[in-house]
Amino acid sequence: MSKLAGKVAVITGASKGIGAGIAKAFAAEGASVVVNYASSREGAEKVVAEIEAAGGKAVAVKGDVTKKAEAEGIIQATIDNYGKLDVLVNNSGVYGFQALDEITEESFHWIFNVNVLGLLLTTQAAVKHMNEGASIINIGSAGSDTHPPTTAVYMGSKGAVDTITGVLAKELGPRNIRVNSLNPGMVETEGSRELGIIGSEFEDWAVSTTPLGRLGQPGDIAPVAIFLASDDSAWVTGEKILASGGAR
Repeated sequence: MSKLAGKVAVITGASKGIGAGIAKAFAAEGASVVVNYASSREGAEKVVAEIEAAGGKAVAVKGDVTKKAEAEGIIQATIDNYGKLDVLVNNSGVYGFQALDEITEESFHWIFNVNVLGLLLTTQAAVKHMNEGASIINIGSAGSDTHPPTTAVYMGSKGAVDTITGVLAKELGPRNIRVNSLNPGMVETEGSRELGIIGSEFEDWAVSTTPLGRLGQPGDIAPVAIFLASDDSAWVTGEKILASGGAR
């Protein structure tokens, strides 16, 4: 039997990269999936088309997680389409690399608004519709432990995600809603290619500090997300799960 049969899942920021990989993997395991996007409708609809072509169920839903009304709209669209919500993957995220003297108020708030406020607003909306056994998966970063230079703001936001995960696990535990953080290492995605990471000295550094000797792929992350979404992890909450090829 498929591990997520009968479950309904929302994946924010799922038009590409890790989010798209998780959305397709969840659908392959039997979940009905909401593919959220903020700007790339074409990307989200492509993910939905691939899911449907493989026999799965999915719908694309636009919404900016940094705005309360739109975060609520994402969740309401889920209920309107599927009638319930079992799994929320807070995947929406942005990142940038800046030395200390390059940090601006604008760059700080841009990163923290998406990576932290967006997570909180979406979770706030989602838990109103979640029942016992539901799972919330926050996508963090292994870098919150490795502390690479020029990432103070980005890794600061991901450190906040780790802490929020622990707090909400205790806050929602009495309702039997699980909250865990899934923290990838460096993953090759559209975003990392667009930022020029692939083929750069930073990529060389990331590979050199990874015991398995390569960058991750979205397909390396999705199986861990399936575990955290499924009943196999019914006794797991408040945890920070690294999927980093051994990078610490």
